[in-house]
Amino acid sequence: MANFFEELNDKHIDFIKQQHIFFTASAASEGLVNLSPKGMDTFAVIDNNTVAYLDMTGSGNETAAHLHQNPRLTIMMCSFSKHPLIFRMYGDGSVINKYHDDWLKWASHFPAYLGTRQIIALKINKIQTSCGYAVPTAGNFQQRDTLIKWSEKKGDQGIHDYWEEKNQTSLDGFPTHIFKK
Repeated sequence: MANFFEELNDKHIDFIKQQHIFFTASAASEGLVNLSPKGMDTFAVIDNNTVAYLDMTGSGNETAAHLHQNPRLTIMMCSFSKHPLIFRMYGDGSVINKYHDDWLKWASHFPAYLGTRQIIALKINKIQTSCGYAVPTAGNFQQRDTLIKWSEKKGDQGIHDYWEEKNQTSLDGFPTHIFKK
């Protein structure tokens, strides 16, 4: 039931545009494996071999720490509609933060949100689609505004202070390089 592809096609891109939630998985050479749900209007198809997402401020910064050690990244989306599908993109991830030379080029693909921490890009090596027959249906996904309100309340300096306190290392103590080029 699984099919494999080397790059995104029009059908894949249409599916991606309909999704309201996606999941990322990363791991350093040792330590914990991270799996995170993501939402908001933070995902972009850059080209047929590259996707990226805005990484918003959160309680941890695992993906960035992992990618600095080990570029393996998986992004998964699945259909919760009547038409089942699991869609996985495998490849090499990279972190583009606000100090990166290409920040403005990458940021141009996304809405501007207060609380944007960095951009995670995935250079796709392989795509897998599978049936998703056991994934339940769910409808009417609505975005939360909680993170936006939290960010507005913190302000730029408050967010910077939060990054200093909570986002400089992973749970395993690996550096995230949040303030470095």
